[in-house]
Amino acid sequence: MSQMQPDPIDVTVVFLEMKAPPSSYPPAPYNRQIALLKTGNTPLHYYRYLTDRVGRKWHWVNSLRKSDEELAAELHREGREISVLYLDGAPAGFFDINRISPEISDLAFFGMMEHAMGQGLGRWFLGAAIAACWATRPQLVTVQTCTLDHPAALPLYQKLGFTPVGQSRETIQPMSFEERSDSVMR
Repeated sequence: MSQMQPDPIDVTVVFLEMKAPPSSYPPAPYNRQIALLKTGNTPLHYYRYLTDRVGRKWHWVNSLRKSDEELAAELHREGREISVLYLDGAPAGFFDINRISPEISDLAFFGMMEHAMGQGLGRWFLGAAIAACWATRPQLVTVQTCTLDHPAALPLYQKLGFTPVGQSRETIQPMSFEERSDSVMR
């Protein structure tokens, strides 16, 4: 039995940038078993799993719709850096940095899985992502968020030093369960 394609959703995308690293970063939470590990040559199935588990509620679909060849070309090129947050030994979130040029690092994806939300990890985790973006000493760090993302996303980006520089209107075509399943189980 085939499912109907979900209706498109109109969103407002907000583009943000940071022109200098913060003077300090949020401290790591204490009394928590957390680890942040940079992946090497990230397997496509694992990236799709992370994208699905972190972004399902927020309609992160672009990476999931790419062919294996397209996704591998993006993920495995020089300048791409993916780090995974672990909480109590299990994946709990990730961030994906796209070093567009020596001058620009883009925080392409950042998010946590639902079981990790509301536990005081988000601010520290975003700080760790921002520190990783600045590690190669670019002149600019960029990120974008949209009206489908967690309501705390935009205020948190701003609180940690990003400034909105523009916005656009886009339409997202959500994935049906079948399409998502085909992508993640590939």
